Amino acid sequence: MRVFRCSSLLAAIVLWLAHSLTGAQAKVFNPAVYTLDNGLQVVVVENHRVPAVVQMLWYKVGSADEVAGYSGLAHFFEHLMFKGTEKTPQGAFSGVVRRNGGNENAFTSWDHTGYYQVVPRAQLPEIMAMEADRMTGLTLSAEDIETERKVVLEEWRERVSQNPGAQLGHAMDAALYQNHPYGRPIIGWKREIEALNYDTIRAFYRQHYAPDNAILVVAGDVDPKDVLQLAQQYYGPIPRGNVAPRVRPQEPPPVAARRVTVRDERVREPTWRRAYLAPSQNSVGKEHAYALEVLAQILGDGTVGRLAKSMVRGAEIAAAAGSWYHGDRVDETSFSLYVVPVAGVPLAKVEAAVDAEIAKLLADGVTEAEVAAIVRRMQAAAVYARDSLQGGARALGEALANGGSVADVELWPDRIAAVTPAAVLEAARLYLRSERSVTGELLPSGPAS
Repeated sequence: MRVFRCSSLLAAIVLWLAHSLTGAQAKVFNPAVYTLDNGLQVVVVENHRVPAVVQMLWYKVGSADEVAGYSGLAHFFEHLMFKGTEKTPQGAFSGVVRRNGGNENAFTSWDHTGYYQVVPRAQLPEIMAMEADRMTGLTLSAEDIETERKVVLEEWRERVSQNPGAQLGHAMDAALYQNHPYGRPIIGWKREIEALNYDTIRAFYRQHYAPDNAILVVAGDVDPKDVLQLAQQYYGPIPRGNVAPRVRPQEPPPVAARRVTVRDERVREPTWRRAYLAPSQNSVGKEHAYALEVLAQILGDGTVGRLAKSMVRGAEIAAAAGSWYHGDRVDETSFSLYVVPVAGVPLAKVEAAVDAEIAKLLADGVTEAEVAAIVRRMQAAAVYARDSLQGGARALGEALANGGSVADVELWPDRIAAVTPAAVLEAARLYLRSERSVTGELLPSGPAS
């Protein structure tokens, strides 16, 4: 099972979303949308290119919904969802998927947990019945929990304790979010994973796994009315959970720039990073989110972004440079930059170069030509969105699980096309501010660089 940082899905998929359509309110996936009496949202995306179907069940609970002191619970429980029910013993669900040539997986982010299967269309009723069964019918023993704890701790060792880059990322998150739970790693802190017990895990299941806290997305060679009928048959009888609305502590206004450094003998390539606290598409300040998406591309798009032009091909002090923006989160998010310097170039020099590039942008803004070119590239990268079996399911499921709407996905091409140079400059001036930032350095052990 995979742990996804929130950007790992929508931040990549968002580049697929726009089809090369023109005109107002061009639609992307044109889904059919229903809500069952028990609160389950059902979204269907027709894609008749291959006789296959993907079922994705998204729960509106992630690591940021955990109670303080119980980090890692959402991800731990994702693993436990494969332990089976009375109707479907452990391994039976996965066996059906494999025997029919399909694949399955699950993922956890700060804001959601998801489970999916890709199978031939004839198997949809069978996998839907099994997924609905484990929504509330999971059987768990103390032995199951201890077995899976060992798996999760091994994953923690591989992904965190043996990965200096991950350690830097966790340290930067903890410094950027001084009050919000986004400051905790999705996988959790090791001591808290070790302390999770049976009662806590069962209570988490009862609290969050319910139809009124979930979105079912089915995409592929299906008829929406048939999918609705199946959803009513298998998910419809599950009672509502009356899940409480999300209430999370929010970040206070930032007042000081912060800096973190990780030194490790395993580091071969020093890395410089910076993260700025910024609004998401769902938080206060969301009117700037689309401009921040464009800004991230202007600064860091492949080999044509400003950072690459000035530092990789220009001054030749960096081997790689770029930026990214986690625009899809529920709450305030981050706008990030990174540079991998050329061997022998100190991090202080690349930091000065980045600061100079940002100062130039804040003083002079961006051009109409830059914005137009970025919009065209974003739309060109999206031209095959409708051909992807999972693309629509992921984009729509994540948007709904994170507090957005179908319209946020369907109208994305028009909203991105409406971004102006003035809007990009305004967003940059508001959020690329030192007091909103954490600067990180990843260095080999030894004297300071």
